Amino acid sequence: MNNPLLEVRSLTTQFFTEDGVVRAVEDVSFEIFPGEILSLVGESGCGKSVTGLSLLKLIPIPPGKIVSGELLFDGRDLMELEEREMEKVRGNDISMIFQEPMTSLNPVFTIGNQIMEALQLHQNLDKKEARKRAIEMLDRVRISSPEVRIDSYPHQLSGGMRQRAMIAMALSCQPKLLIADEPTTALDVTIQAQVLRLLKEIQGEMGMAVMLITHDLGVVSEIADRVAVMYAGRIVETGPIEAIFGEMRHPYTKGLWESIPQLKEKRRRLNAITGQVPDPMNLPAGCKFHPRCYLMIDDCKKEEPPLYPVNGEHFSRCLRWKECC
Repeated sequence: MNNPLLEVRSLTTQFFTEDGVVRAVEDVSFEIFPGEILSLVGESGCGKSVTGLSLLKLIPIPPGKIVSGELLFDGRDLMELEEREMEKVRGNDISMIFQEPMTSLNPVFTIGNQIMEALQLHQNLDKKEARKRAIEMLDRVRISSPEVRIDSYPHQLSGGMRQRAMIAMALSCQPKLLIADEPTTALDVTIQAQVLRLLKEIQGEMGMAVMLITHDLGVVSEIADRVAVMYAGRIVETGPIEAIFGEMRHPYTKGLWESIPQLKEKRRRLNAITGQVPDPMNLPAGCKFHPRCYLMIDDCKKEEPPLYPVNGEHFSRCLRWKECC
């Protein structure tokens, strides 16, 4: 097997506020191999986006801080790099597609200028070459009349086209790793499917690795190779896509799956997960999911369970994983 492109070891990211310490990401470890798609899944507030931002060291300081951990990317520990060195990594070796393109794109610059900026900075292209490459990238992400759209401002494009422009910008320097943070959240269902197919197609063509952040297990089932389910800043279940959907071994993963409407079961009542994601400043003792768990026993309240090996690369952070699902 190839060596991991990215290896995250015991990543812990916290935010220090006047009200207390927000433990957004706690002791998270995972790997991403070249050419694969790893999906980070969980409800809002579970630490998915903070994990993605931590990989690029984009956590605002203060109040945020990467307290501990190693971020080994392509043989280097990103935690040891100075800001000037990290600037060479961002957008070049690792790119990120943010959740809402309208707030991520600069409204006073054209789409073309924003794509060209990365190309001129990282690829040392002159303005003419950068414009040509930007048009090629817009065409590659299926934006019609790219030679015209390159001079459009973000507000002149539809939501789907803005998202495609963000993808073009992220891929313009042919990164080794793409972090896609909820890339289809603000889009309607039809456009979501188009964007996902586009991401999968381009990922295959370029051979890059992708970390897809989403709350939707339905999206994951269509595109991912491996899955890491997050809850309260921790990974609670991880494994290959076939293992996760074929043999779920954590009540939280099961709850996420059962909350998705199934076309084949039109009369099935959706099962909602009871309760709310816990306050990251006041996390419960023991298993962080136990207040919402139908399998909870007294031992679940006492000690945080480790990731138990289920089968091969499949792991579950549940004391009763053998009885689950």
